[in-house]
Amino acid sequence: MAYSELVRLFWMFIKINLLTTSGPASVGLLYKEAVGTMLTESEFIEAVGFSSVLPGSDALQLAMFVGHAAGGIPGAVAALLGSILPPTVLILAVISVLQRLRGEAWVGNFVQGLAPAVAVLMVLVAWNVFRGEGGGRLGISIGIAAASLIAYLLNFPSPLVLVVAGLAGVVLLR
Repeated sequence: MAYSELVRLFWMFIKINLLTTSGPASVGLLYKEAVGTMLTESEFIEAVGFSSVLPGSDALQLAMFVGHAAGGIPGAVAALLGSILPPTVLILAVISVLQRLRGEAWVGNFVQGLAPAVAVLMVLVAWNVFRGEGGGRLGISIGIAAASLIAYLLNFPSPLVLVVAGLAGVVLLR
C-alpha cells in the first residue's frame, strides 16, 4: 500500500473520531467514507458484525478491520492510530488544565457546590426508578436517598454515606 493511502486512511479516522462520539454515529460516517472507496457494502456489513461480536471497543475493532481490508497490517495500524489520537490528545489537554487548576480555591468550591446537586439528582433517580412499583419500595428508596443527602450535608464522610446507603438499599429493597 502506498504511503499516500496510509495517510488518507489515518486522516479519515481522525475526521471520524473528531466528528462523532463513537458508536452508531461513527459507523454511519465510516459507512459513508469507506464503502465504495475502500470496502464493498457486504465487506462493511461483515466488519460491523464481526466487531460487534468480539469483546472490547467496537469502534476500534471496526477501524482496524477497515484499515486491514484497505491496506493490510500497515492500514490497520494507520486506522488504529487515527482512532486513538483525538481522544488521547483531548485527555492529555484536560489533564494538563486540571493540573494547573488543582490548587485554585474556586475549583474546590465548585466541586463542593456540585455535591448537593448530585445528592438531589440521586433522590430524583430513585423517585423515577420506583415510581411505578407501589408506595413501599418507593418510600424506602426515597427515605434512603433523603437520609444520604442529609448525612452528606452534615459532613459525614462521603465513602461512609455511600456504603451505608448501598447496604440499606440491599437489605430493605430485596
